[in-house]
Amino acid sequence: FKYPINGPLYKDITVERLVKAKPNDTADDQVFRIYRVSTPINGEITVYAQHISYDLSNVAALLWQSDSISAPLAMERVFQNTATEHNFTCRTDYSTAKPFSVSKPQSVRACLGGAAGSFLDLWGGEYEWDNFKVIHHQGRGKHTGVVIEYGKNLTDLEHDNENTDVYTDLLPYAIVTAEDGTETAI
Repeated sequence: FKYPINGPLYKDITVERLVKAKPNDTADDQVFRIYRVSTPINGEITVYAQHISYDLSNVAALLWQSDSISAPLAMERVFQNTATEHNFTCRTDYSTAKPFSVSKPQSVRACLGGAAGSFLDLWGGEYEWDNFKVIHHQGRGKHTGVVIEYGKNLTDLEHDNENTDVYTDLLPYAIVTAEDGTETAI
């Protein structure tokens, strides 16, 4: 969002601060963390923020495994067994038990999706991010038959790549390979 430098909250807008805004016409207000503030140009700044759920990218999930665990219990265990404290809660409407593990240190967000063996990889589904609540659904929304297609109803596409990988904590580990080929994280 853009904000004037003579606005009453200008001095309060800094990196790492939280803002609450309505992300779309139907959703409730959501919390966003500011990660970048531009230099003032023509009397205003541009503020870049991402949903608070991205904070889970900086919360390390500790190692554990289970040969058979239900999705609610596995998700609860991932959220409770972390290297640092956080304010996030979770729930899922899946109940099927499957083998699940955190076999190497990774973020809670990676355990949720985007990595082999994640919740999305094993159970599928879709996430709802509601401030500090993470809700894993079997399905959301409805099929309307609308297709987004470039040149038809998508007329412009802008891609902005930002490197925001700043680390404040380290969790060193090593993968040891035994003679039989099994790997163990230490």
